Amino acid sequence: MNNPKISIIVPVYNVEKYLSKCLNSLINQTLAELEILCVNDGSTDNSAKILADFAKIDSRIKVFFQENSGQSAARNLAIERATGEYLGFVDSDDWVDLDYFEKLYNTAKKYDCDIACAGFKRCKRFRSPIKKAFKETKIYSNINDKVLIDKLPHHNYLWNKIYRRDKWDFKFTEGRIFEDMAILIKILFKYDKMVTVPNTYYNYRKTQGSTVTLASKKSKEDFNWARKELYSFAEQNGITLPKYKSFNKKETFKFCGITILKIYHYRDVRKYKLCGFIPLLEYECW
Repeated sequence: MNNPKISIIVPVYNVEKYLSKCLNSLINQTLAELEILCVNDGSTDNSAKILADFAKIDSRIKVFFQENSGQSAARNLAIERATGEYLGFVDSDDWVDLDYFEKLYNTAKKYDCDIACAGFKRCKRFRSPIKKAFKETKIYSNINDKVLIDKLPHHNYLWNKIYRRDKWDFKFTEGRIFEDMAILIKILFKYDKMVTVPNTYYNYRKTQGSTVTLASKKSKEDFNWARKELYSFAEQNGITLPKYKSFNKKETFKFCGITILKIYHYRDVRKYKLCGFIPLLEYECW
């Protein structure tokens, strides 16, 4: 395809259970002028075959292979090969609304913006799926406004946006997880105008095996590294960030498989939520 409007980057690693839903949501987008760059990051399950099958039925899908090197390396590889006017990122266990990229692209072009930002939903039972929703189309140019509307440092998500490719000169830090936390603030700082796009959503799936939920030593080390990168950059460039509450653990109480109560333990605060999402009580502890 000549001059695709958006290059969609999809790192793939052992997601045979979810990959077809992800790819179906991309090939059926109402915006046709896309290229879909899938990087198989050394998968050992059926992911490679699923990619091959989809590539046979849709020429917009381009499949690349690398030894298992992580999501950052996969993204870097795909960005080098991207030719679209904008870049978009989709994790391979997630999916997007069918009008998602059309609305983001058309809004970015209409208002001549470097970034278009959508709301997102989380796939989880017994809970309202909407985690962020925009009620209006609005343009933000000031970095502190962009940080505020994007809810940094708590929502460091790269995937609910598209980015003008000719301004992209970033590389993801390979060998790390939580890399979005380290890089997103730098992108928002460099790029000029960002526009919010209502009524379309990125849908993400929080799975037990995902890198962001693993409570390993490396996960904690990389989180601390990414948080330090985030706050150091903000301080150096005069960006206002709220204090990040240090999260320690979460207790969940269920009855017949249904969540009745969750207690979130922070360093100096306890938060009680009925059914896991209805604020019930919060108190400080020293």
